[in-house]
Amino acid sequence: MLKRRARTGVTAPAKVPTSLTPAPGARSWRDYALLLALACCWSSTYPLTKIGLGSIPPVTFISARSLVAAAFLLIVLCVRGIRIPTDLKAWKLFAFQQTINSTIPFLVITWSQQYVPASNTVVLASTTPIFAFLITSLITRHEPATLLKLAGAILGLAGTIVIVGLDALRGFGSEIIAEIAILLATISFACATIFGLRLSDYDPMVVAAGSLLFGGTVLLPVALIVDHPWTLHPTPQALVATVTMGIFSSAFGLMLFYMCLTRLGTLTTNAQGYLRIPIGVALSVILLGESVPSNLALGLLLVMAGVAAMTVPAEAVKRWLRRP
Repeated sequence: MLKRRARTGVTAPAKVPTSLTPAPGARSWRDYALLLALACCWSSTYPLTKIGLGSIPPVTFISARSLVAAAFLLIVLCVRGIRIPTDLKAWKLFAFQQTINSTIPFLVITWSQQYVPASNTVVLASTTPIFAFLITSLITRHEPATLLKLAGAILGLAGTIVIVGLDALRGFGSEIIAEIAILLATISFACATIFGLRLSDYDPMVVAAGSLLFGGTVLLPVALIVDHPWTLHPTPQALVATVTMGIFSSAFGLMLFYMCLTRLGTLTTNAQGYLRIPIGVALSVILLGESVPSNLALGLLLVMAGVAAMTVPAEAVKRWLRRP
């Protein structure tokens, strides 16, 4: 009963697991379907952000989408009869997770994109699986960091570079401070996937709602002081993008993120970072009318090979190698 209350967040305080290892159990196609759904949710971030930032400043945009997402999830939790925890320990976990997984890295990347081309940003931000692999294998060691997963991370990065084009790499170094800032934000994303396992005792929707509520509330005073949102004149397209991104990318995306962490672990969950690239390109073509890169097919093959290497269970690979 106590464990059940801890998961729903009704009365029990946050219980931090002593191990970061995901719960054991055979992975099914449903788990990988969740991973694909997560990639779809988060890949919409790129075109929707571009639409929203056309008439809404970055801080106000991030705060607004977080509060929209939190309000949506709180309504759903109310309908389900689940309450948000009120103990300080739980909110410390929510606050720290939101800070390293969203608030700081999103602000840093948004600032950096003023100086770094979008194609270079895509390449730099897609290094999350590699950083997650290095942190897991050298520091936390909370799950097996196999050579197959390392090969998958490298293949995925190679596919990303092919998709955005090798010409995009020529600009690297011209704005070294901003580029280093993007890499630091990417490392923050990788750390967040590992720390997120400590929240597995809570319902994923509770974690997402609490984190988003904290993030949006913290940024709201900054937005009021810096952007004076009451003086803004956002376009209807920007408002629709903000609400859509809040519900689809932030609310459903974070909920799926914590579900994938519990079921698939950090390294496999990070593999969706590569899937977001081809999906994001497709959405950019549909929503923004951007052209399709000529090398998309080759890059997509490399990305899919990398994702497969990072997600296929080691037992399945061993059985295949033993076949005559």
